[in-house]
Amino acid sequence: MQRVRLKKGFTLIELLVVIAIIAILIALLLPAVQQAREAARRTQCKNNMKQLGLALHNYHDVYGRFPYRKGGGVTIPGASGNARGNANRLSGYVGLLPYLEQAPLFAIIQAGDPAGGIPVGGPPGWAGWGPWNSPLNMLLCPSDGRDADTRRANNYMFNVGDTSRGVNNNRPVRGMFGYQNCVRIRDVTDGTSNTLAMSEHIRFNRGINAVGAQEVSVRMGQATAVATINTNPGSCLAVADGDYFVTGTVVKGMRGRALWDGQAERNGFNTILGPNKPSCSRTNNPNADSNDSILPPSSFHTGGVQVLMTDGSARFISDNIDTGNLAAVTPAAAASSPSPYGVWGALGTKAGSEVIGEF
Repeated sequence: MQRVRLKKGFTLIELLVVIAIIAILIALLLPAVQQAREAARRTQCKNNMKQLGLALHNYHDVYGRFPYRKGGGVTIPGASGNARGNANRLSGYVGLLPYLEQAPLFAIIQAGDPAGGIPVGGPPGWAGWGPWNSPLNMLLCPSDGRDADTRRANNYMFNVGDTSRGVNNNRPVRGMFGYQNCVRIRDVTDGTSNTLAMSEHIRFNRGINAVGAQEVSVRMGQATAVATINTNPGSCLAVADGDYFVTGTVVKGMRGRALWDGQAERNGFNTILGPNKPSCSRTNNPNADSNDSILPPSSFHTGGVQVLMTDGSARFISDNIDTGNLAAVTPAAAASSPSPYGVWGALGTKAGSEVIGEF
């Protein structure tokens, strides 16, 4: 009698059970993998901040002061277009280039291109000039990787202090970086470990227009024509509906796409509303020229933003940091009084005489 050998294998039910188990394991592991990747990106972002801190202190060692946020050469009389000079509007990144291992690019900018109509010191930061398109990866936070175009791109902003008034053109500022104004370490009487130098912002470029429902995150855009921000900065919060701007709000986006332009709406932040809260300007200017603005830092990190202290250390600041009295009138740029905006406002001032505990 012939024996029949049975072939070993999976039944359909067993196969479905195995597939289900694999799917469950993937579902459990994927968030952990994503968290690990974000932790690595956050660490790299923090390291970028530390490199900027070293660059700032090396600059101070050479010149006895930190760079301005906005400055440069004067406008050339009678000239037009790119030949008119940089209009005193270059960002502080130009001066920091030699200390970010970018001395060749700094030399190119300083030389200009007179034969091509570009004066010594370069054209305005917004001009169409080839050297302005050089990508600088150390100025990009890897958590903000939505846009592959890194020309003129950056994520790191300069601290202008705790006022919304005159943010583009204030010379003495309550923060560290003003217009044609360079701060020395001895000017930081609150202590360099208690004073912010830089923070971060998500890159976003958008012309002025009204937004639809859940169209633009408050972390990215900037609401316009919020008339009361100087006298009641908390009124800026009214343009937010959760993480998005209220439908119909007129919004623009000016951050992270003009590295060489020193305007505060391009490369500055202030310490009034806390991290990842909405940005607002008092007027409806469609460019980066609204002189009265609330400009909190922002990021894609969970729960807060990276900051660089003036002593060169990097820290993480929670979205929930104390912001004091948001109904208080914003201080004058040259005032030396304590900040009304809690721990966050105190971190923004270099000589406010505030007492700061743990944060």
